Amino acid sequence: MNINENLELNTIAALAGKRDLSRVKQGDIIFRMGEPGGKLYSVVSGEVQLNWGDDGVETIGPGSSFGIGALVDPEHRRFGTAVALCNSELLEMNREEFLFALQELPMFSLEMLHDLEQRLQKIKMQMGGR
Repeated sequence: MNINENLELNTIAALAGKRDLSRVKQGDIIFRMGEPGGKLYSVVSGEVQLNWGDDGVETIGPGSSFGIGALVDPEHRRFGTAVALCNSELLEMNREEFLFALQELPMFSLEMLHDLEQRLQKIKMQMGGR
Protein backbone atom coordinates (compact mmCIF):
# COMPACT_ATOMS: atom_id res chain seq x y z
CA MET A 1 0.00 0.00 0.00
CA ASN A 2 1.50 3.34 -0.99
CA ILE A 3 1.23 6.50 1.14
CA ASN A 4 -1.68 7.90 -0.94
CA GLU A 5 -3.72 4.71 -0.50
CA ASN A 6 -3.08 4.92 3.24
CA LEU A 7 -4.26 8.57 3.32
CA GLU A 8 -7.40 7.68 1.38
CA LEU A 9 -8.19 4.81 3.74
CA ASN A 10 -7.58 7.06 6.78
CA THR A 11 -9.99 9.65 5.37
CA ILE A 12 -12.63 7.02 4.66
CA ALA A 13 -12.21 5.62 8.18
CA ALA A 14 -12.62 9.15 9.58
CA LEU A 15 -15.79 9.59 7.54
CA ALA A 16 -17.11 6.27 8.78
CA GLY A 17 -16.59 7.40 12.37
CA LYS A 18 -19.30 5.81 14.45
CA ARG A 19 -21.54 5.08 11.46
CA ASP A 20 -22.64 1.56 10.78
CA LEU A 21 -20.75 0.05 7.89
CA SER A 22 -22.39 -2.12 5.29
CA ARG A 23 -21.04 -5.65 5.61
CA VAL A 24 -21.13 -7.80 2.50
CA LYS A 25 -20.13 -11.42 2.13
CA GLN A 26 -18.01 -12.98 -0.57
CA GLY A 27 -20.11 -13.21 -3.73
CA ASP A 28 -22.71 -10.65 -2.65
CA ILE A 29 -23.80 -8.36 -5.47
CA ILE A 30 -23.65 -4.74 -4.33
CA PHE A 31 -25.34 -3.41 -7.47
CA ARG A 32 -25.97 -4.55 -11.04
CA MET A 33 -25.30 -2.89 -14.36
CA GLY A 34 -28.31 -0.81 -15.44
CA GLU A 35 -29.81 -0.39 -11.98
CA PRO A 36 -30.55 3.13 -10.77
CA GLY A 37 -27.88 4.37 -8.39
CA GLY A 38 -28.22 6.64 -5.41
CA LYS A 39 -25.11 5.87 -3.33
CA LEU A 40 -21.35 6.06 -3.44
CA TYR A 41 -19.44 3.22 -1.80
CA SER A 42 -15.99 3.33 -0.18
CA VAL A 43 -14.12 0.14 0.67
CA VAL A 44 -13.04 0.09 4.31
CA SER A 45 -11.89 -3.55 4.27
CA GLY A 46 -11.96 -6.35 1.73
CA GLU A 47 -12.11 -6.24 -2.06
CA VAL A 48 -14.78 -5.49 -4.64
CA GLN A 49 -14.77 -6.45 -8.30
CA LEU A 50 -16.33 -4.06 -10.80
CA ASN A 51 -17.39 -5.84 -13.98
CA TRP A 52 -17.74 -3.47 -16.91
CA GLY A 53 -19.17 -6.07 -19.31
CA ASP A 54 -17.16 -6.18 -22.53
CA ASP A 55 -15.00 -3.32 -21.27
CA GLY A 56 -13.23 -5.38 -18.61
CA VAL A 57 -12.99 -6.01 -14.92
CA GLU A 58 -11.48 -3.96 -12.13
CA THR A 59 -10.63 -4.99 -8.56
CA ILE A 60 -10.52 -2.34 -5.85
CA GLY A 61 -9.65 -2.52 -2.18
CA PRO A 62 -9.46 -0.44 0.98
CA GLY A 63 -9.25 3.30 0.38
CA SER A 64 -11.02 3.23 -2.99
CA SER A 65 -14.51 4.45 -3.76
CA PHE A 66 -16.90 3.42 -6.51
CA GLY A 67 -20.33 4.39 -7.78
CA ILE A 68 -19.68 8.13 -7.80
CA GLY A 69 -21.83 8.59 -10.91
CA ALA A 70 -24.84 8.14 -8.66
CA LEU A 71 -23.99 11.40 -6.93
CA VAL A 72 -23.42 13.37 -10.11
CA ASP A 73 -26.55 12.50 -12.09
CA PRO A 74 -29.94 12.05 -10.37
CA GLU A 75 -31.04 9.80 -13.27
CA HIS A 76 -27.86 7.69 -13.09
CA ARG A 77 -27.85 4.04 -14.12
CA ARG A 78 -24.98 1.83 -12.97
CA PHE A 79 -22.33 1.28 -15.65
CA GLY A 80 -21.15 -2.01 -14.19
CA THR A 81 -21.85 -4.74 -11.67
CA ALA A 82 -20.11 -4.65 -8.26
CA VAL A 83 -19.47 -7.93 -6.45
CA ALA A 84 -17.70 -8.56 -3.13
CA LEU A 85 -14.64 -10.76 -3.73
CA CYS A 86 -14.40 -11.53 -0.02
CA ASN A 87 -16.16 -10.51 3.17
CA SER A 88 -15.92 -6.72 3.06
CA GLU A 89 -16.96 -3.57 4.89
CA LEU A 90 -18.25 -0.62 2.89
CA LEU A 91 -19.07 2.94 3.81
CA GLU A 92 -22.19 4.04 1.91
CA MET A 93 -22.95 7.70 1.22
CA ASN A 94 -25.92 9.33 -0.45
CA ARG A 95 -25.58 12.74 -2.12
CA GLU A 96 -26.22 14.75 1.05
CA GLU A 97 -23.73 12.72 3.08
CA PHE A 98 -21.15 13.04 0.29
CA LEU A 99 -21.52 16.82 0.11
CA PHE A 100 -21.21 17.02 3.90
CA ALA A 101 -18.03 14.90 3.73
CA LEU A 102 -16.54 17.24 1.12
CA GLN A 103 -17.30 20.20 3.36
CA GLU A 104 -15.92 18.62 6.53
CA LEU A 105 -12.89 16.91 4.96
CA PRO A 106 -11.86 18.84 1.83
CA MET A 107 -8.92 16.48 1.24
CA PHE A 108 -11.46 13.71 0.59
CA SER A 109 -12.28 15.18 -2.81
CA LEU A 110 -8.60 15.38 -3.79
CA GLU A 111 -7.99 11.85 -2.57
CA MET A 112 -10.99 10.58 -4.54
CA LEU A 113 -9.79 12.32 -7.70
CA HIS A 114 -6.33 10.82 -7.19
CA ASP A 115 -7.82 7.35 -6.73
CA LEU A 116 -10.00 7.74 -9.84
CA GLU A 117 -7.01 8.90 -11.89
CA GLN A 118 -4.96 5.88 -10.80
CA ARG A 119 -7.84 3.54 -11.62
CA LEU A 120 -8.31 5.12 -15.07
CA GLN A 121 -4.60 4.71 -15.77
CA LYS A 122 -4.76 0.99 -14.83
CA ILE A 123 -7.80 0.47 -17.07
CA LYS A 124 -6.06 2.27 -19.91
CA MET A 125 -3.00 0.02 -19.52
CA GLN A 126 -5.21 -3.11 -19.47
CA MET A 127 -6.77 -1.97 -22.74
CA GLY A 128 -3.34 -1.74 -24.33
CA GLY A 129 -2.81 1.98 -23.90
CA ARG A 130 -5.68 2.93 -26.20
